[in-house]
Amino acid sequence: MSESSFLIREIAPEDNAKIEAIIKAVFPEFGLPIVGSAYEDKETSEMFESYQGSNEVFFILEENKKVVGGAGIKPLKNSEDHICELQKMYFSPHVRGKGYGKIMFEKCLKIAKELGYTQCYLESASQLKAAIHIYENNGFKHLDAPMGSTGHYICGVWMLKDL
Repeated sequence: MSESSFLIREIAPEDNAKIEAIIKAVFPEFGLPIVGSAYEDKETSEMFESYQGSNEVFFILEENKKVVGGAGIKPLKNSEDHICELQKMYFSPHVRGKGYGKIMFEKCLKIAKELGYTQCYLESASQLKAAIHIYENNGFKHLDAPMGSTGHYICGVWMLKDL
């Protein structure tokens, strides 16, 4: 990370198209289904507008002043108030393996705790092995079934962590 400068900041309206392109590029790269996933979520093209609640935030990762990824925290739909969801954590291929995912992950969990959440839920696809490895190494436990109502029925990995 010392060879480049990076910044994690809250999303701005002008980031919408950039983060949408990053999210959508991951699906064909890993052979993930489009239907029943974040690819087709309405909020994927309106990320700034979708994270304006008082208990939610979406962070953008910049490397050398270019948007290269992001992740967000929101209440888990149709669940208890104390459970949040780590959402839409995606990065451009050229920044993966540099440690940014771990930094973003830690920032999201820290803000989740500050927002008053006591548990964090996430869903993933089994093809995203590096991400799942980060989650496991940071205390997320696998669940036998999904929680809440994310609408992402292609996800077969469900995890939960006490904050």
